[in-house]
Amino acid sequence: MVAAVTDATFADDVLKSTKPVLVDYWADWCTPCKQIAPIIEELDREYGDKITFLKLDTNDNPNTPMQYGIMSIPTIAKFEGGSLVTQVVGARGADALGREFGLV
Repeated sequence: MVAAVTDATFADDVLKSTKPVLVDYWADWCTPCKQIAPIIEELDREYGDKITFLKLDTNDNPNTPMQYGIMSIPTIAKFEGGSLVTQVVGARGADALGREFGLV
């Protein structure tokens, strides 16, 4: 199961991580977010040893999305070495996400 990250834990869990991190920005009212949730879980099972997968609920944690200019969800962002390196807006399949984030 993909763990949650919050505004309060973002710096420690994402920015200070020694592994790359994919953050799934989502909300419970977002239908496309619900559609990609199983895909994120699948990617976590397959690539979780190489990259950490986390979910950030934008309803409960508005500061981090605002800081990173998240204007639409779902947005999936990859962080490495404390920096945002790439992000994708909108739902995608597992293969497309794997390619876009260099997992495959």
